[in-house]
Amino acid sequence: MQTDLSDSSFFNHKSVMTDEIMASIDHYPLIHNNQLKGIDATLGGGGHSYHLLRKYSDLNIIGLDQDPFARKSASKKLDEFKNRIDIRASNFADFEPKEKVSFVIADLGVNSNQIDNPKRGFSFQKDGPLDMRMNPFLKVNAEKLIETLNEKDLANLIYKYGDERLSRKIARKIKMDLKVNGKYSGTKELAYSIAGCFPPKQRYKKIHPATRTFQALRIAVNKEIEALEKFLKVVPDWLLPGGIISIISFHSLEDRLVKTSFKNDERLKNLTKKPITPSAKEVELNKRARSGKLRIAQLNSE
Repeated sequence: MQTDLSDSSFFNHKSVMTDEIMASIDHYPLIHNNQLKGIDATLGGGGHSYHLLRKYSDLNIIGLDQDPFARKSASKKLDEFKNRIDIRASNFADFEPKEKVSFVIADLGVNSNQIDNPKRGFSFQKDGPLDMRMNPFLKVNAEKLIETLNEKDLANLIYKYGDERLSRKIARKIKMDLKVNGKYSGTKELAYSIAGCFPPKQRYKKIHPATRTFQALRIAVNKEIEALEKFLKVVPDWLLPGGIISIISFHSLEDRLVKTSFKNDERLKNLTKKPITPSAKEVELNKRARSGKLRIAQLNSE
């Protein structure tokens, strides 16, 4: 399969809670007197790594991302630091570092480019194929997922990952549409069909009625919850004593998993009893930051 990376110039992702991520690294006890090594587990467009590499002249970062478009874009953005950034094609759940590091940062969920580029199929703002794969080499996209799941399993998926109360009605409508029409023409047709499951007054609110279902499908296609659960189990082993793990989540299920892990993992000291949220100013400038929650933990010193 050939992947055309010419659209990587489209990548214009605005990193969320950059100042808060920077401040979280300061918890590392040797931050000012040791050659730093870190892992950006969700490199994306390279925003967080860019600011960290600028601030710490002795810092080396391994940047992970499963999206080839993101890696190409990040490589361009971080070119001035090319001797201190090592970009790897990897999902954070599958990575095994060869040496321990001072910190690990992760910004979960979808990035702005994936949403804004209609060819990726993450959004219904512009019509595109029902894809939603962060890694374009995954075998199952959103179209194949809704075709292969039975109505009950599709409803459960939409409820679990989308917190959607009308999940059964939506799943029934999707499966009926597929039976009658064969398949959806794209994201807009699916969104229109989902909206029809809602009472008229709810179809025109600020948040589109298909938003939760699209979120659920994206999480399922990319196995995001399974990857996060695996990552949370292994990431303490990546850290040096006193090392920092900082995770930004955008979904209640993700945040709950991070919170529970940081609280119950005996290897870690939880540094955030309550999550850090974006400032009002950041939310005003970047609406997609509004649901972000940052939690920080520290590996216990030996």
